[in-house]
Amino acid sequence: SKSTGWNFQSRSRTKAGTVTKYYIAGHRGMVGSAIARQLRAAGDTDIVTRTHAELDLTNQNAVRDFMLAERPDVVILAAAKVGGIHANNTYPAEFIYENLMIECNVIHQAFDAGVKKLLQLGSSCIYPKAVPQPMREDALLTGTLEPTNEPYAVAKIAGIKLCESYNRQHGVDYRSVMPTNLYGPRDNFHPDNSHVMPALIRRFHEAARDGLDEVVIWGSGAPRREFLHVDDMAAASLFVLNLPKQTYAENTDPMLSHINVGTGVDVSIFELAQLIARVTGFSGKISTDPTKPDGAMRKLMDVGRLAQMGWSADIQLEQGLADTYEWYLTNIETIRA
Repeated sequence: SKSTGWNFQSRSRTKAGTVTKYYIAGHRGMVGSAIARQLRAAGDTDIVTRTHAELDLTNQNAVRDFMLAERPDVVILAAAKVGGIHANNTYPAEFIYENLMIECNVIHQAFDAGVKKLLQLGSSCIYPKAVPQPMREDALLTGTLEPTNEPYAVAKIAGIKLCESYNRQHGVDYRSVMPTNLYGPRDNFHPDNSHVMPALIRRFHEAARDGLDEVVIWGSGAPRREFLHVDDMAAASLFVLNLPKQTYAENTDPMLSHINVGTGVDVSIFELAQLIARVTGFSGKISTDPTKPDGAMRKLMDVGRLAQMGWSADIQLEQGLADTYEWYLTNIETIRA
């Protein structure tokens, strides 16, 4: 078992020995489920969850009633509508509307219910398209966003500013972490609406299974991307959540308070495809389709701020890919077509 990167002991106890009550929004998702697993492994068993069928986070009244009834001590906002280039291009209205509503409802209703501590998970797509690499936190709002996912990015930027604004006006402790591209168990492997890594894992698996001699990947294969295993992301999220308030304040600014989470290392999409081919056992030809969009040519996070505070990623890419493929094979019958 890998180190989670921080000390869980005694973190879950508030004053007078009472147990901290956590609400994880998005507990069935890739990141939310990983955070829940790590909390439970550390003995934090007072975790409140609701499925989408039980609680629609875009419904203000429903979220208000839930928060007032449960009154969690800590909220972890890992719920979001997410997808790759194709999904973002096809459903821009859904991506901006649903994510804005989720953030506004969860953050405001948490505040109204007296929640003093909240962690919101964002995305590296908040940064401008032409931002210098690696992307530093202070690059936020310094340029034009990548057009293919601008609606989603605008919503995630709004989430950061919601947290910062409630901190400034009301003195609460709402923090934001911005992960790079995530992967791992419970990822979305849909052939059209998934991110690049699970899409490639599925495509190479099926090609190897069917004995195909070629796999064509979208775009030129030249764009470079950074990938972080979800278990590392969960560990980083809990590390940031539990930083002393003074430490967090000393390493951030009130209106530039988000923290990048990544590995600090990137690979080209073609190199990623070669790794996935090896993991899945595909031995045929890998071709590119330059008629399909590439997106940004490079997206690498500057993770110096988080490293300075004492956390760095642990899982190497090929190890993480093998772990993810093993999960895919185990759960292939239950994965939606």
